[in-house]
Amino acid sequence: MNVLVDENIPNVTVAALRALNHDVLDIRGTDREGSDDEALWTLVQEESRTLVTTDKGFVGHRSEDHAGLLVVRLRQPNEERIHSRIMAAVAQFPQDEWRGLTVVMRDTVQSVTRNDTD
Repeated sequence: MNVLVDENIPNVTVAALRALNHDVLDIRGTDREGSDDEALWTLVQEESRTLVTTDKGFVGHRSEDHAGLLVVRLRQPNEERIHSRIMAAVAQFPQDEWRGLTVVMRDTVQSVTRNDTD
């Protein structure tokens, strides 16, 4: 899966996704670091990447055509909890099912929206 991780995603998650052979674009340490939400959304669209973020604002794009959107929303987020919820979502949905899929992972529940734009 081609993934773009937002700046708030733990490095351990980036490493774990890469270990699973996902193509992960991490914008930290690049000229794109600090980009606003619109610039990030444009990038994921141009490169057809699944966006992994903790920024709930991206849920507003769920009805658009996209390669996948995974948003982690926790009451008291920390690196371990964010990582755990991301890895659970990645394990739950096969790579070929992410197009048009919006998954919001919360502390104990999740919501899933499928945008069938075919």
